[in-house]
Order: sequence, then C-alpha cells, then structure tokens
Amino acid sequence: VQNVSEDGKYTDLTFTVPASEYSRAKDTITKAKDKIGYKAMDSATDVAKVSVIGIGMRSHAGVAAQAFKALSERNINIRAITTSEIKFSLLIDAAYTELAVRTLHTLYGLDQA
Repeated sequence: VQNVSEDGKYTDLTFTVPASEYSRAKDTITKAKDKIGYKAMDSATDVAKVSVIGIGMRSHAGVAAQAFKALSERNINIRAITTSEIKFSLLIDAAYTELAVRTLHTLYGLDQA
C-alpha cells in the first residue's frame, strides 16, 4: 500500500512478507537505507492479513463496506487495506484474527450449514 503524506513531501509504503522472511526483509531494507533514502522504518510481527475473495464482489456493491462496518462494531482496527476486482485484504492486529474471521464468516453466511 502506498500513501502520500499530508504535506505531499513523503510517501509511506506498507507491505507484508511471510513470517519466515521477516528478519531477512528487515535486514535487507536496513542495509539499503542510504540507497533507498527512507526517513524511518516501522515493522511489526503482531499482525495478520485476512482476505475476502469472491467473483461476486464485481457485481455486488458494498461487500467491502459491510466488512469494514462489521469489524468496526467488534472494535477491530484495520491497519491497512488492499483491493482488487475480486478480493480485498485487511491487515489487523493478530490478537483479533479469530474474531475477525468469525465475524466475516457470519456476515457472509459462511457459517450456516
């Protein structure tokens, strides 16, 4: 995810890597600081990525908005969002992973037999 700062002078980049690659990615970026020219780096290992995938998202408006609202009602903070035509992914605190998945399953009727 790329965001431009409010003053337009800086760009924030947010990305995820598999947990097994975390140390290597962090070391690589730290070693390349002078070449990249970044101001600061924040990193976290206590996050989880939850994705909603389905071809129906093309034809059904509001699928993502419903998810954002449902998670908000459970006090689950969304740190980052990525979207495509048939998928959106949310970066959340790892402590809320199970609650988020259960909430989304219920929202979309996936927990019904």
